[in-house]
Amino acid sequence: MSNQPPNHRTTEPPKLAIIGGTGKEGRALAARFAKAGVRVLIGSRDAAKAQTAANELNQRLGSSTVEGYANREAAAKADVVLLSVPYAGMPPILQDIRDAAQNKIVINIASSLDPERKSRAKIPAAGSITAEVQQFFGETVKVVAAFQNVSPEKLESVEEKIDTDVLVCGGDKDARAVVIELIRRIGIDAFDAGVLANAVAVETLTAALIAVNIKYKVKGAGIRLTGVPRS
Repeated sequence: MSNQPPNHRTTEPPKLAIIGGTGKEGRALAARFAKAGVRVLIGSRDAAKAQTAANELNQRLGSSTVEGYANREAAAKADVVLLSVPYAGMPPILQDIRDAAQNKIVINIASSLDPERKSRAKIPAAGSITAEVQQFFGETVKVVAAFQNVSPEKLESVEEKIDTDVLVCGGDKDARAVVIELIRRIGIDAFDAGVLANAVAVETLTAALIAVNIKYKVKGAGIRLTGVPRS
């Protein structure tokens, strides 16, 4: 018997802030979530830029579910905060949204890569980027790793079905469940991959996938679990 939730959902999805939502990957995720009926709050350091991106997405999708704000305001208005921010650029953004993110779920999608050679892993002192973000926010914020192993190129086309699985790690099982349900709303299979300590495996796997892309001259290498129930 499948442990996947039924396709028919009656619960309202959480409001999702995408911090760094005007970037390539952030826009792609915003489009997919908005298309699935999730209220998306695009965050940017420039509120006007975020509003422009939101208006463009609404026009593209024929919807009104996307809004644009400065990062801090987007985080404050959301139930779940997704960080679509490169690791190197995180410190000032985390500081900016620190208070707004309290008592919420924060999703890290960044991977532990060597900036000089992204096909090679580089593990931060905290053990993973997700663990570092968790340490920064403290215990009142539930930080979860997700989307590390999904190619940004695959996310861009909203109409394209993604056959890559998403592994979800974090220190709070209820937070993992919320994120898994949110991801499944956009038609991607997501699985609970355990505790925060496991995030290093998910984050560093991205380097191996990039190496595969380079070796075999492809752009969308991903992972697909076997031996697990699916709906």
